[in-house]
Amino acid sequence: MSTESKWLDAREDRAWRTFVHAHHQLHVRLQRRLLQDSALSEADYEILAVLSEHPEERLPARELCDLLLWEKSRLSHQVRGMQQRGLVAREANPADARSTLVRLLPAGRRAIEEAAPQHVDNVRRYFIDLLAPDELDTLAAIHERILRRLVDEVAQDDGTGESDDGTSES
Repeated sequence: MSTESKWLDAREDRAWRTFVHAHHQLHVRLQRRLLQDSALSEADYEILAVLSEHPEERLPARELCDLLLWEKSRLSHQVRGMQQRGLVAREANPADARSTLVRLLPAGRRAIEEAAPQHVDNVRRYFIDLLAPDELDTLAAIHERILRRLVDEVAQDDGTGESDDGTSES
């Protein structure tokens, strides 16, 4: 591996810095609006959205961690607070006595159903509506390429030679 870094030229630096800055600012703005509009944090929203999209409205905690790309301790802490607010419940997993299920409660269902329309409106306002359809397609393709590279490197790093989708890397 070379010890010499290939520094970013002005064009590359501009693209990188504006991407990072725009992503950060968009993330902060959407988080603030979500909290103001619904009293849900981004973490609350993510958990409620995943559970509400699952047919049984419940998932094993480990599976929820994997879907959210969270550590077990983070999920545990977040679910504890949401339990206290009556949004979700923890229950024994009948399929595996060593694990627990996180279940969406009626108040959690109402909270996500009330928050989602305004959140989508904000995503449109600050992101979607600023781009032409072909720009959306290009942006999606670019980010899919980035995600593939990241998945491929994780597969190489863990020594399996397989990506997260189970395909073999050659």
